[in-house]
Amino acid sequence: MSDIFFKIDHSRTADEVIAQIESLILEGVLRSGDRLPGERELALKFDVSRPILRNALKELEARGLLISRHGDGTHVADVTGQIFSRPVMDLIISHSKAVADYLEYRREIEGLAAEYAARRVTSDDIVLLDRIMERMEAAHRNPDFEDEAKIDVEFHHAVGECAHNIVLMHTLRACYRLLSEGVAENRLLIFDHSGGRDALLDQHQAIHRAVIRRDPAAARKAAMDHIAYIEKSMTEAERSGEWQRIARLKLRQHGEPKLMPPAESADR
Repeated sequence: MSDIFFKIDHSRTADEVIAQIESLILEGVLRSGDRLPGERELALKFDVSRPILRNALKELEARGLLISRHGDGTHVADVTGQIFSRPVMDLIISHSKAVADYLEYRREIEGLAAEYAARRVTSDDIVLLDRIMERMEAAHRNPDFEDEAKIDVEFHHAVGECAHNIVLMHTLRACYRLLSEGVAENRLLIFDHSGGRDALLDQHQAIHRAVIRRDPAAARKAAMDHIAYIEKSMTEAERSGEWQRIARLKLRQHGEPKLMPPAESADR
């Protein structure tokens, strides 16, 4: 964290400090919840006095970009994900039509993000993507469902960041709030399908390969195919669940077949 801040070479004012921290937040280097270094260390990094640093941090807090927690230092505020309020997020997750619309949106926007990522990926981006993929494959081998689900979200975040488009990156981060909420449930449904878990890994690997090979068309197709597979699997799971629900209602309505009473003996 401390290596992302640089010495201010000019007037050494609070405005200079503010501009640098704002840029780091805007570019996605500093994320919601990240803790800034302590005041002494940060002042040394910027090469400014502590009063100047305090004024800068106070202004950034007033703008809603930073938040101070008593006894826990200064953190980046929750600056992403405000497109959907908590009640709207709950509604989207719990209604199948909204989930379908969400996946349709993701299919298009992730295709675009993967295409841009393949065009703009840097050597450092590739190192990051390689590390995430190695962790995903390790979690898959274990198997570690919870860890694999978290890495799933992290992978999609990373591809979005490799696109190097500020608006696209923050839009995706807001979108992935829903993914974080629903990814476990989605995976459970897909895992019920034969080969579903392996298919998801294959799809992530295909996106990874296309991006690091800098193949925009293949990256876009791999990302869109991935979401299309999720859409198809979710639809099939929903239909299967509906069939099961109807069968259960019929059983409750009509009950078990009644056995005919044994015929009375003719000798009686």
